[in-house]
Amino acid sequence: MWNMNEARHSSIQVIDRLVGLLDALAAESDGTTLKILAAETGLHPSTAFRILASLIEHGFVARDESGLYLLGPHLMQLAAKVRVGLDVRAVARPEMEWLRDQVGETVNLTVRQGDEMVYVERVTPNRMMRVEQVVGSRAPLHVTAVGKLMLGEAGAAAIRDYARRTKLPAYTANTRHDTQGLLEDVGVSTARGYALDDEEAELGVGCIGALVRDASGAAVAGLSVSAPMERRKLDWVPLVQEAARRISARLGYAG
Repeated sequence: MWNMNEARHSSIQVIDRLVGLLDALAAESDGTTLKILAAETGLHPSTAFRILASLIEHGFVARDESGLYLLGPHLMQLAAKVRVGLDVRAVARPEMEWLRDQVGETVNLTVRQGDEMVYVERVTPNRMMRVEQVVGSRAPLHVTAVGKLMLGEAGAAAIRDYARRTKLPAYTANTRHDTQGLLEDVGVSTARGYALDDEEAELGVGCIGALVRDASGAAVAGLSVSAPMERRKLDWVPLVQEAARRISARLGYAG
């Protein structure tokens, strides 16, 4: 029994030392030396070296060309998964409400599923005449502002594949239903960091959209404002981008 307790204590002690080293590394954004890590954790350099070597083997720690230790890719991947696993709707809603209060129009949160954008959350203004997208409803990528940005993330080849696959059905006379026109619109939208829907999904309705990114930089959702065209203002673009940036920051994106 004594040997079992001793082994358990030894295992816990190793974990404590490992956590101490990771915490010390997290405080050094540019990497640090074995000597400094040993001093900050109170470990003998040989002990610290052995634990760091094991962490490197498993990808939790990395060592650069100059010999400095820093957090490794496996640890970053696990952190990103934790962030992505958060309920994006719950994270986004306070910022969506802030944006709605700024512009006085409906704010939507959408995610990509295949060739469509799915509306997963919305907040609406307290006014009689407003645009409402039903949660759970879907729209093709090429007719929505955020959908165009999602296509831009995929690249020109994927856009051409999408066009061949879907035939770019026209929902209104303004829908981008030719491949070259869509490529040009997506290119402009991606370069400026926001996209517009100018009555392309529904006559009389316009949208402004921006992407939401997670800790890894991947576009995991989109934020948009929908309004009757006569009320939509391009002055809202910075507000939409700011709300999307705040949501992305809540998901761990530091870009």
